[in-house]
Amino acid sequence: MKTAIATSSRPPVPRLVYHETFETDEARQLYRPSDAADASSYGDKYMPDETTRDIARRMHYAAFRMSKARSSADARRWQQTYFDLRDRIVVGNHKLVYRAVRRRMAMSNQTDDLIGDCHIVLIKAVAAYNPWMGIRFSTYAFTCLIRALSRLSQRASNDWLSRAPSIHMLPDGEPGQSFEMESTSSFSIRIEDFLREDHPLLSPREKTILSLRFSLTENVECPTLENVGRELGLSKERVRQVQALALGKLRRVLLGETAPS
Repeated sequence: MKTAIATSSRPPVPRLVYHETFETDEARQLYRPSDAADASSYGDKYMPDETTRDIARRMHYAAFRMSKARSSADARRWQQTYFDLRDRIVVGNHKLVYRAVRRRMAMSNQTDDLIGDCHIVLIKAVAAYNPWMGIRFSTYAFTCLIRALSRLSQRASNDWLSRAPSIHMLPDGEPGQSFEMESTSSFSIRIEDFLREDHPLLSPREKTILSLRFSLTENVECPTLENVGRELGLSKERVRQVQALALGKLRRVLLGETAPS
């Protein structure tokens, strides 16, 4: 029973990339943690690849020593050393995250969330990286980040589409069709991004007509096609045509026929 308690108190060994030099007489000197570079010395610069390799080798040696520790206290000490070395690599290479996000998701309005998710990906990449294989860490990690961003982008797209209103909820432009305020509010939340001045999907006239026609301000009665036309100096039929064209564009986006810009 005492043995079981002692074993359960030992922390789990992190992912370990084993190398035969760990069991040589020179290993303690070769992989001494105190000789690892300080990541903060690089400031806004990228950590050199050889420095990353060196710290990664010491990190995996710390995991190896942890796996061989005879006591829980010794195991925890080596675990802390492992995490310290891992974090140095993450800090020294964190600019890879911003580089990947800018390249893959430059127009995203969820950049902060993506950066947080990518830091987790970077931590996992550090743990899995084999510094003896001859692959540059920056290349390996950047590939992991781009792939993760691709998956996150697809997930966000699927989530956006699942939360978008049914195509049947969009008015077809007929003047006699009622559209209750609750639905209008939900509809406006979904399309407000497309009505921004800098969004390229709709023309300025289309944005103006949709904004007026479906009243994106709550508790305001939606004006008729005739009233909108009078305000803009257009015929009722012309307003109907522009509105139908704009809604057609939105429908195609919601149905996935074209990707939102």
